[in-house]
Amino acid sequence: MLNKVVICGVGLIGGSFALGLKAAGAVGEIVGLGRTAAPLEEAKRLGVIDRIASDWADALHGADLVLLAMPVGQMAPVLVAMATHLSPETVVTDGGSTKSDVVAAARAALGEKVRQFVPGHPIAGAEKSGVAAAQANLYADKRVVLTPLAENAAASVARVQGAWEACGARVSQLAAEDHDRVFAAVSHLPHLLAFALVHDFAQRPNSDQLFGFAAGGFRDFTRIASSHPEMWRDICIANRHALLLELDAYMVELMRTRVLLAGGDAAGLEALFSTARARRDAWLDSLPSSGE
Repeated sequence: MLNKVVICGVGLIGGSFALGLKAAGAVGEIVGLGRTAAPLEEAKRLGVIDRIASDWADALHGADLVLLAMPVGQMAPVLVAMATHLSPETVVTDGGSTKSDVVAAARAALGEKVRQFVPGHPIAGAEKSGVAAAQANLYADKRVVLTPLAENAAASVARVQGAWEACGARVSQLAAEDHDRVFAAVSHLPHLLAFALVHDFAQRPNSDQLFGFAAGGFRDFTRIASSHPEMWRDICIANRHALLLELDAYMVELMRTRVLLAGGDAAGLEALFSTARARRDAWLDSLPSSGE
């Protein structure tokens, strides 16, 4: 049972964390903090948070756990702002999609207090953002990756893991560098491709015609292009070195595919498609019954 949880950035990720903890009866009070008043007031009206903090001193007094749920590009100044008010009893985690940059920012801002920071990344989301999109079951059967630091006490890691498990998540651990390489491939690259494809169509003279005839396949492929632009801008910039390697590898694969298509190589294309379908189907079969 967590007596007091502070969420900085009460949008889809932070709001769903709050609702998940409340639904599990795992928290006494949830306090919200953020850049602007309107989202916080909406979060309070919706019952996602119980109170809006006036500042970090107010928010952190007696807090058991803090979730930093803003875009990764905002982490550094937020960590600096909270550092002075962070008592030894409070554990801090985050929901950022990149980890090496966040860890570096935490070390710079928190100094010795970095031992209280347990980096994390919930592998869940939706194409819509904002607190109105938050849902109590967002993390049910979803994976959360923690990238603990050498300085973290086992009890601090356990507190963060327990909170996510109360929300229904399955918790794994990776080193921060391994995390960033893996998610450059399986998350950041697909988002970059979806945004780029929609942007390409949007710039064409016959854009209205293209979107007018687009149906299920286009919708499914580009669903994640409705994700939060600021958040994904920060993710791509923060993890750009690993992401560029994945983009270059994908461009090579596209060129191989182009050669097959240009040469009318029906057997080659079918072999490529068959291999891809078999591997994706095997992956789908390995997922929890709740879905992807």
